[in-house]
This record gives sequence, C-alpha cells and structure tokens, in this order.
Amino acid sequence: MIEQSILIAGRNGQLATCLRHLAALRGLPAVALGREELDLEVREGIDRTVASIGPCMIINVAAYTAVDQAESEVGKAFRINRDGAVALADIAWQRNIPFIHLSTDYVFDGAKQEAYDEADVPAPLNAYGASKLAGEAAVLAAHPLATVIRSSWIYSPVGSNFVRTMLRLAETRPIVKVVCDQQGNPTSAAELAAALLQIAERSLTDDRRTVAGIFHLTGQGATTWHGFAEAIFNGLSRRGVQPPTLEAITTDQHPCAARRPPNSRLDSSKAERVFGIRLPAWRQSLETCLDQLVGEGDPDAEGNRAGWRQRNASLPDHARGQQAAAAHL
Repeated sequence: MIEQSILIAGRNGQLATCLRHLAALRGLPAVALGREELDLEVREGIDRTVASIGPCMIINVAAYTAVDQAESEVGKAFRINRDGAVALADIAWQRNIPFIHLSTDYVFDGAKQEAYDEADVPAPLNAYGASKLAGEAAVLAAHPLATVIRSSWIYSPVGSNFVRTMLRLAETRPIVKVVCDQQGNPTSAAELAAALLQIAERSLTDDRRTVAGIFHLTGQGATTWHGFAEAIFNGLSRRGVQPPTLEAITTDQHPCAARRPPNSRLDSSKAERVFGIRLPAWRQSLETCLDQLVGEGDPDAEGNRAGWRQRNASLPDHARGQQAAAAHL
C-alpha cells in the first residue's frame, strides 16, 4: 500500500493527464505539478517543491517537446530536457526514492532498417532529440537506479497530438497531405500511463536494480504517418463522419526546421521480458481513443458527427499536422 504521494512532473500534457486520472482511479496518492508549480528551469524551486511534498517516488513526464521550435531554442530545450530532468533525478537519488523518466524515439537517426533496441547507439538528427538523449545520460549518471522509458508517437483524447490534429484537419480541409516515408509505433497515452504506474509500483516493492536502465515501450505494430492518418480517417468513416481525401507525400515535400528519422520503430521486447508488460496493438488502442473523441462506430449516427464537431471546436488549427505529431511527449 502506497502511503506517500507519487510526484508526477507534468500536469496538463496528455501523458501527465492520463497518469493522474489513472492514479486517482486506482486510489494511488499522486501529485501532478505543471510549470507554474514546478519550473524545471529553476533548480532552487525544484528542491523546495519536492521537499514540501516528500514523495515516495518521482515520475518525470514534463519536457520541452516543440520539435521544430527547438532548433531555434536549443538552450531552452536542454535546460528543460537535460538540466531539469537531472535536477529531479539528483533529488530522487538524495532522497533514496525511485525515479522514472520518459524519453523518446527521436534519439535515433533512423538509418537502421529494423526496429531499434536498447543496445543500439543513439544518434539524434535534431536539437530536441539531442536534448532528450543528453537528459537520459544525465539522469542515469545522477540516479544509477533510475528507469528511463523511451516511447513514440503518443496520442490520446487530450492535448496536442497527431490524432486530434487529423480530426481538426478532417473538419476544415477537403484534402490532407501526410508524409508516407517515416515509420514508427503509435502509442496510446492511456496504455503507456497504465504501464508506467505498473512499473512505479514494482519499483517501490522490488529490488530497484531489476528496474534500472533504459527500456523501450510502445504500442504494438508499426506504420507510417500516412498509414496512421489512413486508420484515423477510416475510423471516422465508420463513425458516420465523412473523412477528407488523404494524399501521401514524401519528407522532402514537407520541409520542416528539424529533421525527422525515417525509421523510429522501437523494439519493446526487453520491457516485456523484465516487466511482463506488452502494450496493445496500436490499431486497437486507436479505436478506443476515437470512441472517446467521436463516438462508437455507427454509420447512421448523426449525433456522432454533431458531438465530434462540438468537442473539437476549440482545437487549434495546426497548419501542418505532421509537425504537431512530432511534438509527441
């Protein structure tokens, strides 16, 4: 039975939102703090905040995730993704409590033809990936028993992510163009949050050496951004929403400030061996997400269409859906 609070660094992002909601459902004491309460760019404030809470462990899902903007804000990306992360890890080590840190598939350059495993050498193509890789190394140096989880293409019914961007574009554009030459593993934030809490509970009861190190954890199966969009639009069609025309384009036809890896598939078999965790197939989890955003599949349900428009009325109109998807933590 956990009596002290789990401190979740991050509050309003999609993964932090799922974590705090799931912790509440499970009756786990948890405190989720956003930038206003826990500014990862101010070390002194981090020390005071953590001391005031006295947590039994820290889960860090806070990050600078604006992939393209990071190219012009390299210092800020490193202050949050490396320096802020290592400050939390250092405090957790001093307090002798577990530390779980979320990282990204963008630490790899995508040159490998197969899925990346934890033994592969990272080589990020952009400033965001470099800042997250630096954060991994700094975290493990400060807290040798920390658990670092790399995930990818995270989506949910809340926050900024590819699924919500595609829904918005489906409402506002007759034609949507999405890149077809970048591969990855779509991952449900709800499923990942459940896995993180399972790992957190184990880290509080087992020998921490068994949960230490880097692990890959994503939804099962791989696709391209175009394949992901196609599955989303097919799901809309089954729910009575007329999807736009989907066109495939190449990365060269969609210039961005930050380079993306052509292959960022992650092999999650180590996490399955160590933790017994295997996330569901991404297509299955996507259906659950669409049920929440649009409604259950019913081609005759006008209510699905009306409800979907109402729920998505306040979504930002991203000019480039793939860019929004790249900010996936």
